[in-house]
Formats: sequence, structure tokens, C-alpha cells
Amino acid sequence: MQYLILFVAVVFETIGTSALQASQQFSRLGPSVTVVVAYVISFILLGWALKFMPVGIAYAIWSGLGIVLIAGIGYAVFGQRLDLPALLGLALILAGIVVINLFSSTASH
Repeated sequence: MQYLILFVAVVFETIGTSALQASQQFSRLGPSVTVVVAYVISFILLGWALKFMPVGIAYAIWSGLGIVLIAGIGYAVFGQRLDLPALLGLALILAGIVVINLFSSTASH
């Protein structure tokens, strides 16, 4: 259950960060409100996940997945290009998340 909560926290963090780009430095009301609401929900859910997971593991998963998802959204929605080094770096982040979840005795399963 804690992984589901953490994943939903990542989704809201991703929504907030995407809205941050769309807010145009908080000059557009709708996206600006979305930023604040999405980040608040994300941090509340992250806090709930921390009841069951170590902070380092939870934050590594939360931030790593957020980075990968935002890079994908930046590419698909905002037309931002990813070169080969960026793609390799994102693949390493994903690999790190997989290693933590499959092999670490610190991560709660």
C-alpha cells in the first residue's frame, strides 16, 4: 500500500511541476493554483508513505520517478529535446530505483 501512496505522490508532484512550467513564472492563475494544490497533496502523500518507509528510500523513489516523468512530459508536451547523455542518465535513474526495490533490504516490501 505504501508504494501506491508513494506513486500517487509522484503523480501529483509531476502535475505540480508541469503546471509550474505552464504557469509562466506564476503569471497565469489556473496553472499557479494547480502548482500549489498538487504540491500540497504530493507532500501530504509523501508524508503518509514515510510512516512505512525509510525517508532516504522513499525520497529516492519519489524524486527519481519525478525526474523521469517530468523529462518525458517536457519532451511530449513542451517540446524539450533529450539528447543521448540525457536519456542515458534517465535510464540510470530508473535502474537505481529498480536496484533499490529489488535488492535493498532497507526498502520495505
